[in-house]
Amino acid sequence: MEKFIFIIIGIAGGVIGGMGMGGGTLLIPLLLIFTNLKQHSAQTINLLAFIPMAVVALAIHFKNKLVEFRFAVWAAVPAAVMGIGAAVLASKTDPERLKLFFGVFLLVLGVYQLGDAIYKKVKKAKATCNARQLHDAEH
Repeated sequence: MEKFIFIIIGIAGGVIGGMGMGGGTLLIPLLLIFTNLKQHSAQTINLLAFIPMAVVALAIHFKNKLVEFRFAVWAAVPAAVMGIGAAVLASKTDPERLKLFFGVFLLVLGVYQLGDAIYKKVKKAKATCNARQLHDAEH
């Protein structure tokens, strides 16, 4: 039964990761909620699962000519350096504190994404309303 739970969690993380959101956003909380793993173990599993997901996603993006090489290096190099630093810092951080930091991060990210979605809807609605008013004024 435990293996089945890991398979279901892996599928959910893979689907979300394939959509570009980042499977760890879902994978880590699911591992913590539905298994007995500690925060460090969940993050390690997430990083290991990320490798094949990233390779497949990158191959698909290459095939579809969506990779902008001139920008990729400027993002990849600092991301790799900071990833190493963050991994070292996370390994030295108490698991309970790390869990709290990750939860706060997800909460802030969720609030930001909700606010951004609301802002875009309001902006689109205003643009539609203004276009209608302009159209009505012309006729």
